[in-house]
Amino acid sequence: MTVTGNEHLITRKAGSMPQPSGGQPRTPVRVLVVDDEPQIVRALVINLRARKYEVDAAPDGATALQLAAARHPDVVVLDLGLPDMDGTEVIKGLRGWTRVPIIVLSARQASDEKVEALDAGADDYVTKPFGMDELLARLRAAVRRAAPGGDGEEAVTVETDSFTVDLAAKKVNRDGTDVRLTPTEWHLLEVLVRTPGRLVSQKQLLQEVWGPAYGTETNYLRVYMAQLRRKLEADPAHPRHFITEPGMGYRFEP
Repeated sequence: MTVTGNEHLITRKAGSMPQPSGGQPRTPVRVLVVDDEPQIVRALVINLRARKYEVDAAPDGATALQLAAARHPDVVVLDLGLPDMDGTEVIKGLRGWTRVPIIVLSARQASDEKVEALDAGADDYVTKPFGMDELLARLRAAVRRAAPGGDGEEAVTVETDSFTVDLAAKKVNRDGTDVRLTPTEWHLLEVLVRTPGRLVSQKQLLQEVWGPAYGTETNYLRVYMAQLRRKLEADPAHPRHFITEPGMGYRFEP
């Protein structure tokens, strides 16, 4: 199923209407949908409720902030193009008092606007038109990371099918052999593996690894990500664990 943002169209393959079985939360999870496009809201509400989510909807930023304070959602799906304020202002308003996961859902495709939303505190960014299955998968991942004892809880050891990262010992093992990393490579790896499945912006990576004075030297990231992939990925040309989100940042997938 694909939902578009500009033409207000929903296309659905025959027999693809989502069913409650498969991928639904074990306990009720409350989702706040913030979008002024009725067709988008309707599609999200139908799909989320079919999977037993509880859903609130807001057509503008002011209503979204009020509902968030009153209903305490477990995750927010937020459009940036709202009629009363920019979506980044809603993100900043939420981040003033809550760490609720925020997934931006927007037709804006410019890299600087995506980065601005991520730097404001968004956890993920999905561009319209979007695939419903992908959005729901990202929503489930965001909820898991935020849940007590979920992926958001810091792990001492991170394991993948290719390598193991021991955060306490600051060691990486691949196929039974320790992998030698430079201090910069290790720091970059550490930032990424501590937030599995979450998109980390280029600016955040640069500032955490190289320092607060850095924020635009994206060539540093390209060089060191290439080195990490050569050392840790089974196929560096087609990475499985260190994923590039063009113009935005990088994501670690265990």
